Amino acid sequence: MFKIASHSFSSRLFVGTGKYASYEIMQQALDVSGSECITVAVRRERLFDKEGRSLLDFIDTQRYTILPNTAGCFSADDAVRVARLGREILEQMNNPGADWVKLECLGDTKTLLPDPVETVKATEILVKEGFNVLVYTTDDPIIANRLKAAGAAAVMPAGSPIGSGQGILNANAIRICLEYLKDGDADYPVIVDAGVGSASDVSFAMELGADGVLLNTAVAHAADPVTMAKAMRYACEAGRLSYSAGRIPKKLYATASSPMENRIAMEKVMSGK
Repeated sequence: MFKIASHSFSSRLFVGTGKYASYEIMQQALDVSGSECITVAVRRERLFDKEGRSLLDFIDTQRYTILPNTAGCFSADDAVRVARLGREILEQMNNPGADWVKLECLGDTKTLLPDPVETVKATEILVKEGFNVLVYTTDDPIIANRLKAAGAAAVMPAGSPIGSGQGILNANAIRICLEYLKDGDADYPVIVDAGVGSASDVSFAMELGADGVLLNTAVAHAADPVTMAKAMRYACEAGRLSYSAGRIPKKLYATASSPMENRIAMEKVMSGK
């Protein structure tokens, strides 16, 4: 069981609800992903399509915990305002996600990288207001540590820019983030957020020791979103199992699967000596 603040989940995969060709495809993808927590962009997400149908009509709010996010915000003030709006909406729906928010406070529209100063500022304000804040950030370990110190319930370093599909660009930076953030608190949640493009990217993130992966575009824009969602589910599970099992160390030279001493012992047994 994986715990973030007051929320506990069996699945370590978090998926978004944007960019799908239709609500029906989104609904099917969410179902097969196995995710128990889905994100909704309070500001960016269209709550109604051209036919007047509501996004929320296609989400089982009793099955999923909704994680509202502040995507599209470029200042602390804007992000705080959107977070409050998300809380109000979910309180009216009686959804357990009303007490938390995924904070995005972006620096520009080209890279969609976070503004570190505004992100820390928004985190401090929202924590004081009682939010459990999950913070999208870069893979900079110093900023990640600063966000934890500001009271973030979880830190979410990016594997690569949002929607880029480049996977984990700097594995060492993610490793250092994990080391710093979990120092003295092994259970502190660290989730890789943004940039994954395939199932292997998800497995790699989990094998690095991440507690979970959050993604959207990799599924929503796949040629077959439903099949990709299923692949991401299994990749997340496999990566976690691989990390927990403990990989063998990398070596420069080969190591025989059947060591010579074992072969000699077997030859003795076969010869009756």
